[in-house]
Amino acid sequence: LKIKDAYAEFDVENCFELSDVSHAQENNACECGAILCGMKKPFECALFEKVCTPENPMGACMVSSEGACAAYYAYSRGQIK
Repeated sequence: LKIKDAYAEFDVENCFELSDVSHAQENNACECGAILCGMKKPFECALFEKVCTPENPMGACMVSSEGACAAYYAYSRGQIK
């Protein structure tokens, strides 16, 4: 996504010199979309607890403590599956 030209003055990339900005790539194996839509539970994702942890998040659901996967990770460990 990109900010429209009409709002370019509010775009942080234009306001500051950000020479080393990297854009994260989404992991194709991440099931965040299906989890957020309620079609899957976090433990049904192949990455959950194996590769994807709060210390090494693979998708938006694990990034913050309020994310669906992060909440499952914190409060349901050993009680799921």
